[in-house]
Amino acid sequence: MSKIASLPLFHKVTGQQVLVLGDGPAAEPKRRLVERAGGLVVDDFARAVDEGVRLAFIAFEDAGACEVAAVNARCAGMLVNVVDRPELCDFTTPSILDRDPLLIAIGTGGASAGLAKHVRLRLERVLPDTLGGLARALEAVRPRLRRRFPQGADRRRALDAALREGGALDPLDPSAFQRVEQWAEGAAPPASGALCAITLSSADPEELTLRQARLLGEADLLLLDGDVPQAILARARADAGRQMFHVKPSPQAGLEGVEQGSKAGLDAGKAESEPRDMGAEAAQGPHPEAPASGLTLILHWRPGPA
Repeated sequence: MSKIASLPLFHKVTGQQVLVLGDGPAAEPKRRLVERAGGLVVDDFARAVDEGVRLAFIAFEDAGACEVAAVNARCAGMLVNVVDRPELCDFTTPSILDRDPLLIAIGTGGASAGLAKHVRLRLERVLPDTLGGLARALEAVRPRLRRRFPQGADRRRALDAALREGGALDPLDPSAFQRVEQWAEGAAPPASGALCAITLSSADPEELTLRQARLLGEADLLLLDGDVPQAILARARADAGRQMFHVKPSPQAGLEGVEQGSKAGLDAGKAESEPRDMGAEAAQGPHPEAPASGLTLILHWRPGPA
């Protein structure tokens, strides 16, 4: 499984106390960050322990004082961040791009705050200021979408179609938020079912085509033909089903690149144990159960010569 250096979380601290120890230029940004998130800054360690504070920022200028404070706070049950000392941190603070209520947090695990900042600055130029308005508009129509599409998977597919590049609610279109109400009234019903196949030869996810990356992000079920690298699978939805699917490509099928089937193709596949209309022939085992709707994606792993 593909590894990540940290578990990214958004922690709500509104109305909660947060310990901030230290003075000077290192501590002040942490105080502002806590206050910006609605937290209440506490600067007395004993009080923080007595009142059950759970988060601590330590920003003493003296390295030894930071180490001692970090040990004491951790022993008191707090999660600790020591400014510019990632080896002493339980958590790090990312560079934040704010499109309230949309937040994008960019972190390097303490490796380089400067790098995170400059990635954020690039994204600031790309992402429109109206993204927050789009998020609020989508929240407002959520009850209507629940009535229109009672099944969560159907709602997700309708949103995927609208939010993808060039869709009715493309997030990079500054005016997308103005169309949410109209879109919610006439949101197209999700497709009855589709079967796609892509052939991969590189373990580098940066070499995925735009369409391959989109299919990975939208698929409900992944059928893995071969030992598909984890770096590629990490680009798929976390809740997508995954099953092994060993097939032998048929020369007549033309399964190079992407081929798309239909609901009929899925039914044929289930009836004959393999999706023969896609030109695939069973190599071993039965065909996995394919969903009646949504996208099933076959990943053929055909690595090139080393």
